Amino acid sequence: MIKEVIRCKGHRNVKATHRSTFEITKEDYLTERGDCIICVSADKALQDLSQEVKRAIRAGKRIRILIRVGDLVDEVIAYGDPRLSLESETSMVIRKSDWVDGRTLAIKANKAAKDIDRKIVERLRDPNTTAIIEIIVDDE
Repeated sequence: MIKEVIRCKGHRNVKATHRSTFEITKEDYLTERGDCIICVSADKALQDLSQEVKRAIRAGKRIRILIRVGDLVDEVIAYGDPRLSLESETSMVIRKSDWVDGRTLAIKANKAAKDIDRKIVERLRDPNTTAIIEIIVDDE
């Protein structure tokens, strides 16, 4: 198992209503149109992930993404893919589809923004909330 931890903040405009993706961004702002973004001011984007994590993701391994806010946790299961460049300097996007671009962390996810625990989303509407995002790449 290989793990990477990202810390990010809530924002008053978090909606988390997108049906096919969710996103974590280093940017510190969020417009009302950003319905896939679940947190801002992240301390890492794709380019900042360790080479070990990137290699495992590109090997197509199963990825567990844990979203922790206080005592609440939600888990998303997704997959890596050899086509992933993992190059974005600002964000990471998890997709239900198998479409990839420079911002894609994982594909074939079992959840999008709209599927994330609504109690977590409610807390992420508070700019004083800190979320811990754990990216765990399984060995299998």
